[in-house]
Amino acid sequence: MGTSTNQPKQAMQAALAAMAAHTLMLSTYSSPTLFSQIQSPNSHPLPHSSFHGLSVKLPLKSQFQSMSLAAAHKPLTVVAATKKAVAVLKGNSNVEGVATLTQENDGPTTVNVRITGLTPGPHGFHLHEYGDTTNGCMSTGAHFNPNNMTHGAPEDEVRHAGDLGNVVANANGVAEVTIVDNQIPLSGPNTVIGRALVVHELEDDLGKGGHELSLSTGNAGGRLACGVVGLTPV
Repeated sequence: MGTSTNQPKQAMQAALAAMAAHTLMLSTYSSPTLFSQIQSPNSHPLPHSSFHGLSVKLPLKSQFQSMSLAAAHKPLTVVAATKKAVAVLKGNSNVEGVATLTQENDGPTTVNVRITGLTPGPHGFHLHEYGDTTNGCMSTGAHFNPNNMTHGAPEDEVRHAGDLGNVVANANGVAEVTIVDNQIPLSGPNTVIGRALVVHELEDDLGKGGHELSLSTGNAGGRLACGVVGLTPV
């Protein structure tokens, strides 16, 4: 009797033990970390990716923020700029010359002029609107006049920007002059680069001669020689 009574109990215990072993096996294979720890008790688990991301991203973010702050607080440095241009004057006569233009930063432009082959005396000298010499000096257009003024002297408040007055030739027909002017910059919206310098046959009356052309050309006569203003190395 005692033996038959214990048999159901032993069977139940064996079934419970089998179920527990099966559950442990499933847990082991579904958890790679637990499996690796079981397979290699001495190995260390790899760090989580979230911790790895934090250790890399935070220093980089701080570094970029530091660089941005340093750039924001860095003082601006203004570098002085010297600009230089040249015009080679030629025409249908034996008159020829060279004009060199220089400008420091946004200051006035200095024009150094040397022209040969002129008749002795004064000759009108102007900056014209276009650097076009396809039809000789005639295709350079009118005086450079961005402010839509009437013709005048270089020192007048009302004048063309291109009104540079007269150059005076000596007895040998050579005119050498230095002109300093604020209205003929080498950069900016009213730059004279690409326009033309023209020396004329007659004296410019500076808008005060009473002639019908005084307020447009200074009645300076024909165009003896001209040259396009182009940038040159400083």
